[in-house]
Amino acid sequence: MSLASRRTVFLVAAVGFAALFLWGLAGLPDFGAYDGVYGETLNRVALRQRHATNLVAAVTFDYRGFDTMGEEYILFAAVVGVAILMRAQRDEEEDAPDDDARDRLTPRTSDAVRVLGLGVFGPIVLFGIYVVAHGHLTPGGGFQGGVVLATGVVLVYLAGRYSALRGITPGASAEFAEAAGAAGYVGVGLLGLLASGTFLFNWLPFGTTGLLTSAGMIPFINLFVGLEVAGGFVLILTEFLEQTLVVREVDSGGPEGKRERDRS
Repeated sequence: MSLASRRTVFLVAAVGFAALFLWGLAGLPDFGAYDGVYGETLNRVALRQRHATNLVAAVTFDYRGFDTMGEEYILFAAVVGVAILMRAQRDEEEDAPDDDARDRLTPRTSDAVRVLGLGVFGPIVLFGIYVVAHGHLTPGGGFQGGVVLATGVVLVYLAGRYSALRGITPGASAEFAEAAGAAGYVGVGLLGLLASGTFLFNWLPFGTTGLLTSAGMIPFINLFVGLEVAGGFVLILTEFLEQTLVVREVDSGGPEGKRERDRS
């Protein structure tokens, strides 16, 4: 297809998208107006039915739990796609990663960054666990807490070296966390199916409102989502770092082969 043809196709698609977008905007209610019967109904009944003081979590992981499972598996599929695209091919052999690889200019991490990064690693991990565990009580949950946990791992790399990152989060652990989180969500749904005949039915005792043990199965779903999100983001981080730091030997068919070095 010629350049002129590609531009014509793009302009036609852009005009059509703009028309549909403006048509959709024209049908929106006025600013500040809310006519959501679904939301008003949940505000009245969700706290009494699910004993979760964070109604967003009650909607996300209970009333709309099947949709949220799909969202989790979108992230799961994206991480798997990144890993497949960036992993070594069958004709490649990996050498050990090297932060000081040739053609890669990396300034030395200052002592201030090292001390600060290692000093806040523990509090950030604890805060991430808190956000995940209290997702049904306060704003937060598995998605937010999982990202916080992954941030703590990023700080380890920023404060040290790649070998330190792989020391605390080996690739197999990140893969296991992501897989366990994705499978755990489905497992919770299957338990509801076995108990009542309905997938993701919240059959556990709802407990006392405001306590950590309240809200039935919602805390368990939060836990598995936090595992999947944290494991997924750490896995993506390590895959990108390996592309930058790992030297690969590629067999080109010649007597010496061809040595390729990924560059940042």
